[in-house]
Amino acid sequence: MPALAARLAAAALSLSLAAPALAAEVDRREENQQDRIAQGVKSGQLTPGETAHLERKEAGIRHEIKSERAANGGKLTPAQRAQVNRQQNRVSNQIYRAKHNDRHM
Repeated sequence: MPALAARLAAAALSLSLAAPALAAEVDRREENQQDRIAQGVKSGQLTPGETAHLERKEAGIRHEIKSERAANGGKLTPAQRAQVNRQQNRVSNQIYRAKHNDRHM
C-alpha cells in the first residue's frame, strides 16, 4: 500500500510540474505562428487579405484562451488545451498554404 501512495504522489507531482510547461507550450506556439505570419508579410508571401484573415483567426484563438483561463483560475483544462491545439494546427496549415499559394504582395 505505501508503494501505491508513493506512485500516486509522484503522479500528482509530475502533473503539477507539467501544467506550467503545457501552458507555456500554448503561448510559445501562438508566438511562433505570429512570427511565421510576420515573416510571410516581410517576404511578400502573404497578401494583405491573407494576412488579415490569419490575424483574425489568431485573435479568435487568443480571445478563447484568455476567456477559458479566466474561467478556470488561470489554467486550461486538458480538454481545452486539446481544442486549442487543434485550432492552432488548423491555423498553422492555413499559414503554410497561404505562404505557398503563389500569390504575392
